Amino acid sequence: MVRYSAQVVIIGGGATGVGILRDLSLRGISSILVEQGDLAHGTSSRFHGLLHSGARYAVKDPVSAAECIRENNILKQIAPECVAATGGWFVQLPGDEVDYAQAWLKGCERTGIPVHEVPLEEALKREPLLAKEALRVFEVPDAAVDGFKLVWENAKSARRCGGRYLTYHRVEAILREGEGVAGVRGENLLTGESFTVEAGMVVNATGAWADRLAASAGASLEVVRDKGILLAFNHRLFQRVINRLRPPGDGDIFVPHETITILGTTSEWVDTPSDNQPSDREVERMMTLGKALLPGIAEKRVIRAFAGVRPLHRSDSEWAEGSEGGRVEEGRGRAVSRTFALIDHEAEEGIKGFLSIVGGKFTTYRLMAEKASDWVAAKLANDVPCRTAAEPLQPELPAHLRRRARALLPCAAAEKTLQRLGRDAAAVLETIARDPDKGQLLCECEMVTVAEVEKTVADEDAHHLADVRRKTRLGMGTCQGAFCTYRALPLMWREGEKYDPLSGELIRFLNQRWKGIRPVLWGDQLRETELTRAIYAGLLDLREGGAAG
Repeated sequence: MVRYSAQVVIIGGGATGVGILRDLSLRGISSILVEQGDLAHGTSSRFHGLLHSGARYAVKDPVSAAECIRENNILKQIAPECVAATGGWFVQLPGDEVDYAQAWLKGCERTGIPVHEVPLEEALKREPLLAKEALRVFEVPDAAVDGFKLVWENAKSARRCGGRYLTYHRVEAILREGEGVAGVRGENLLTGESFTVEAGMVVNATGAWADRLAASAGASLEVVRDKGILLAFNHRLFQRVINRLRPPGDGDIFVPHETITILGTTSEWVDTPSDNQPSDREVERMMTLGKALLPGIAEKRVIRAFAGVRPLHRSDSEWAEGSEGGRVEEGRGRAVSRTFALIDHEAEEGIKGFLSIVGGKFTTYRLMAEKASDWVAAKLANDVPCRTAAEPLQPELPAHLRRRARALLPCAAAEKTLQRLGRDAAAVLETIARDPDKGQLLCECEMVTVAEVEKTVADEDAHHLADVRRKTRLGMGTCQGAFCTYRALPLMWREGEKYDPLSGELIRFLNQRWKGIRPVLWGDQLRETELTRAIYAGLLDLREGGAAG
């Protein structure tokens, strides 16, 4: 039994949980975060990567809209390395309600979202793939955000201030002592060892798992699990976020990310957090819906389909209007507010020291963390104010580090390395300076060098190729791991560890990639998948039970 202790234990390693860890650590409150997988392996990485301006919610959910525009501005200031300020357009098409456009403009004005109209002729020149039938185009300050990077930057910032996190540690029960909580008990999934974290306060930030965790402490919590699927295209089809100007619906938003574009999303309630596999039917429907904004969508190559499960919280009035439970019709989740809720289980059920936070958006993770941390600080009589709205996540890069990166690497690779690693890039660049071969691009799609992979593998919290992927984007480009996976695999070996790369780690990683590729097997993607099969089945003989089998 391994024992830890802290003032607070946070359960859940998504954006909100890690944001709480950072906030509490900046206030000097001893905190440990426990996560059953890797950081950002759940919903915080399974979304379209939109940093909302709030305009999407300006009509029906003004509270969420106002929260989003405030946090949009804050995150652009504190985490510019994680945000691409693309801007966003809302496009009115024939058949879209004229009255909705007027209500939307008024909603944006009320919630403080800046809007200006773009002349149609200018819009079609700037976005030549956009539907020529567009009637009106309005610009708002939407942006694209790298969810993986933002979560890890929060984690590193928290660790610099004394915060601790335990990945691959599954909480099995919340410990009780009298009327309050006393910590958590669980299992280290890597070693099989049991562990406990002794803490007088427990924060439940487990998202789609929040109701189940609350039940282990004898508390009740209502969570809607709302599945949304997304498609990733292998080109940057638009230079800015493109939304359809109508009530939020399925398949009505394109978000550009560096060299790819993501089309989202759907809304369907599901029974379990693990019900996140896109179906062929859903993919076909998304392609049909996306055609309204992108008429040539059928000619574009889809490299991956994936899905996330949003944890939504409904008020009593929303429950009264909804279904009586179980799986319900598609789209019902759009009627649920996208704002968040703090549930003080002492006030609700008499369980002292236990807080759950549910709902919200990735865009509002920092605000959610601030409110949860305010609650914790008040209980602990800690009067240190929140600093996360003003203090940058990553220290500013010194000019000499940028010059050194550009001297050792191609310009684009240097910029990507600096964006991913920040000041930690100094060690990677020193390795490349000593051994130029380590500057070779192991992953050409995302421009990841051998030295960067080696450094990432050496991190104490990198246990699988998928962990390396989340930190470096290895295998997330156009080839979906076809060429970089077998190159990276030997670097995962650590002296003294029992390691069977072919039957274990390699197959596991390829099957994770295969899960998203299988629903989009047509055209060029099918041809590339056959090439991948040739590499792994033909050269490495991965046939039985593997991705190539």
